Amino acid sequence: MKLATQYNGTRDGRLVVVSRDLTEAVAVPDIAPTLQAALDNWSTLAPQLKKVYAELNAGRITEAVPFAEAECASPLPRAYHWADGSAYVNHVELVRKARGAEMPPSFWEDPLMYQGGSDDFLGPREPIDCLSDEWGLDFEGEIAVITDDVPMGVQVERAGKHIQLLMLVNDVSLRGLIPNELGKGFGFYQSKPATAFSPVAVTPDELGPHWEGSKVHLPLLSTYNDKAFGCPNAGEDMTFDFAQLIAHATRTRRLGAGTVIGSGTVSNKQGTEHGTSIKEGGVGYSCIAEVRMIETIRDGKPATPFMTFGDRIRIEMRDENNNSIFGAIDQQVVKVAAGVPKSR
Repeated sequence: MKLATQYNGTRDGRLVVVSRDLTEAVAVPDIAPTLQAALDNWSTLAPQLKKVYAELNAGRITEAVPFAEAECASPLPRAYHWADGSAYVNHVELVRKARGAEMPPSFWEDPLMYQGGSDDFLGPREPIDCLSDEWGLDFEGEIAVITDDVPMGVQVERAGKHIQLLMLVNDVSLRGLIPNELGKGFGFYQSKPATAFSPVAVTPDELGPHWEGSKVHLPLLSTYNDKAFGCPNAGEDMTFDFAQLIAHATRTRRLGAGTVIGSGTVSNKQGTEHGTSIKEGGVGYSCIAEVRMIETIRDGKPATPFMTFGDRIRIEMRDENNNSIFGAIDQQVVKVAAGVPKSR
């Protein structure tokens, strides 16, 4: 099943069921006005939504309308809880190696995770608003899951059953602000602005055999300023799967329905020590920081700049028949003035 949220002038938008080929959609106000409302009563409402999905794909819903990704907000325009992990330890290792720091062995056994801002998620076509392009603006291509209610202390063996939907993510980062924030010993805040999500959220069964072991086994495609930047496989080198991330998050708390858990930057070793760019025949990267890390390790200093005003990033995932699964995140960096409210 594929679900999306369309802008309708309200904070939480309007839930629509989207056809498998992303060409048609139908609103379902009699079932749930919003995605959060559906998640709040998922066990009862999901079967009803799936019936609509089946009818839509069969061409039997006369009120269906053309689906436009540009009309979509984030599937959850705001969420009660957004926690981002760092499941691809290759990415963490590169970060530390670039600054000459050894990685603690515990990083291979216990995932990193931070809780980000969830009150203002970006739609897949919304710009990346920024006051300054001197803060080290970077994109991060990721995958996220949405859970139902998860009890405290859930075991890994049961945690995967709480995964109800998946999305793509652009976890925007301001790399230049991170060192000072982490240096205070209190985590990210200013360095993690609003996060963007794909037009569509999908149930795991939509991925067929590519969803296995609580991982997505498909390439995550990043196109930066119209050039292929990365296509690492999200199922490879994922040290901690989504069930493990959920279990980690619930060690001391419950998760409410609609909690979003991110994978962290998708990163492959590619059979080499550091990975290789697409230009050099590899699968590339899902963020600029990794390129800069490798340049630092190899040449002593980075050469690739971070994003600046006007730059564009596109993040997408396609199946074996080259069909888009989630639709695409497609954003441009835009300079904004302080104090200007969000347009939507």
